[in-house]
Amino acid sequence: MALKLKVTLVRSGINRPEDQKRTLRGLGLTKLHLSRILNDTPATRGMIRKVSHLVKVEPAA
Repeated sequence: MALKLKVTLVRSGINRPEDQKRTLRGLGLTKLHLSRILNDTPATRGMIRKVSHLVKVEPAA
C-alpha cells in the first residue's frame, strides 16, 4: 500500500508567482483550508517543496 499525505492550503496563492499558482492548482488546492489526500511520490514531494510556505503537510490516516 502506498503512503499517503494530507496536504492543506493554509496561506493564499494571491500575489504569488505564476509558477507557484500553477503548482497549487496541480496539487488540487484551490481554496483556503481545502485538503487533498495525495500519494507520496517524488513528483508530489517536489511540488509540495515548491509551495511549502503555503501548505501544511501531515501523514494521512
